[in-house]
Amino acid sequence: MSEVIIKTENLGYTYVDSLDDDIVKVDQSPALRGVSLEIKRGEYVAVLGHNGSGKSTFAKLINMILTPTVGKIYIDGVDITGDDFTEEDVFDIRRKVGMVFQNPDNQLVATVVEEDVAFGPENLGLPREEIRQRVDSALSTVGMTEYIKHAPHKLSGGQKQRVAIAGIIAMKPEIIIFDESTAMLDPQGRAEVVEIMERLNKEEGITVLNITHYMDEAARADRVVVINDGELIIDSTAREVFKNVELLHSVGLEATQGAELIAALSGCGADISGESLTLDETVETIANYILRKK
Repeated sequence: MSEVIIKTENLGYTYVDSLDDDIVKVDQSPALRGVSLEIKRGEYVAVLGHNGSGKSTFAKLINMILTPTVGKIYIDGVDITGDDFTEEDVFDIRRKVGMVFQNPDNQLVATVVEEDVAFGPENLGLPREEIRQRVDSALSTVGMTEYIKHAPHKLSGGQKQRVAIAGIIAMKPEIIIFDESTAMLDPQGRAEVVEIMERLNKEEGITVLNITHYMDEAARADRVVVINDGELIIDSTAREVFKNVELLHSVGLEATQGAELIAALSGCGADISGESLTLDETVETIANYILRKK
């Protein structure tokens, strides 16, 4: 792990609703407020929060889809919220920060898979040979090489999402934000996308932010950030976060299944303790408890 690649200082955002051409109504409850954190290059960070907590707003601010109401954002040491930040600078940041959305249909732009993946590199004005190499490499990374000539709209949800991810990979970003990218997928599709996230992080060194409401996904990250009602309330390792079952419940979230089971047994009077982040750990904790009782 090396230098900080994402840094926010007192970050806040309030949505503005235009009622007509002359009147603007401002929601007085900020979607995000006072968020300060640092993410190092190569980290794999999960961001959790209940619906409406502000986690997707946070993602859109990092990618400059939204502009902060207050606060600062630094990407690789560059202040992207400064007055001297130009439209050309925005383009450069979006090359560095890729984003995969919840619905892959919103990111697919072509009628053939390889053309869709080539769309971003073509917009960068890259030579044809490099575009070809990037498309082939990206499709190989997500396991979609055999579908190179297929029509994206005929693919399954998981396959579409893999093509969308390939389109981002082909841009060679340093950071990829997955904004609820598995929410519309079946369990197999979810597992495939999470595996790709992990490979991109561990093998390619890409900084990954996974905005999710699936606790089993978050438990696999190096670090977990919890946002509640627009505020950053937890920032720690997955193991430490999911030990605090009561705090998670208090903000409308659950822990992992293992942590929930151990907490439920303890709540019923069982003198049980131990690790429960993974299934194997949970089984071992329960087995040790049973052996002590014999």
